[in-house]
Amino acid sequence: MTSHRTTQTPFSVSFEFFPPKSVEMEDQLWQTVSELARFEPEFVSVTYGAGGTTKAPTFTTVERMIGEMRLPTASHLTCVDADRQETHQVIDDLKALDVRHIVALRGDPSSGIGTAYAPHPDGYANAAELVAALKEIGGFEISVSAYPEKHPESADVDSDIEMLKRKADAGADRALTQFFFDNDVFERYLEKVRKAGITIPVVPGIMPIQNLSQLKRFAARCGSTVPAFLDRRFEGFDDKPEERAKVAADVAAEQIEDLTRRGLHEFHIYTMNRAPLVVGTLERLGRSPCEKAQAGAAA
Repeated sequence: MTSHRTTQTPFSVSFEFFPPKSVEMEDQLWQTVSELARFEPEFVSVTYGAGGTTKAPTFTTVERMIGEMRLPTASHLTCVDADRQETHQVIDDLKALDVRHIVALRGDPSSGIGTAYAPHPDGYANAAELVAALKEIGGFEISVSAYPEKHPESADVDSDIEMLKRKADAGADRALTQFFFDNDVFERYLEKVRKAGITIPVVPGIMPIQNLSQLKRFAARCGSTVPAFLDRRFEGFDDKPEERAKVAADVAAEQIEDLTRRGLHEFHIYTMNRAPLVVGTLERLGRSPCEKAQAGAAA
């Protein structure tokens, strides 16, 4: 097993969750949130389906995150299949729930990833327009997405960075990246971002690997590369879930540790609504859960 030094460099984390689709998934989500709240995240985010397909579950989840769990909570917001009036109604509804942070996204086509995106004729065409609208309304911290290996629909990395610049110029406060596993790729991307005059923080998205085969299928759809070294790291552990989990936590911890050496100090972790791998990763990095935070969340 790989040995670890715990990182001495201070860093902050945020966590992404998605609205539950069943009673069982809801129980799992809130158990996960309770466990991860003890690590005192800078914020948590809750995803939102294309065209508001998860609007009600997103609102319910966000409301409980803020009211009961007392967590600084960002709601995702997309402009897929929605006219401007519908989008503004969602924004008003989120503000009424005490949401003060929005992750502004164009969103995937409602017909599925890989199909052609068609903006609503009376809606916002892209995330840059949505950011500008949020900025005009005021009162929100705004995060946006970034793609170290480019968005699947972008012609190339340069055009992808051009869109990020439009979002930053429109008023975005930070960018949260798609997950990646090759830190050299991220570093080259960040150099290009800075050369383009984009100064907002670009926060690496970290995906602890729950299941390598499933991850490969998912990564292929969203344009992320799964390097060959991961096959080697997980080889022989298919039928050994405990050993596999240790490797997964090692891999994520090593990635974060290396990024801190490169000067990064904020990380956005895709939890998949599961706590164990995230906890294992953070503990390997020397981050201990705060019992006071747990008590506060449960109060």
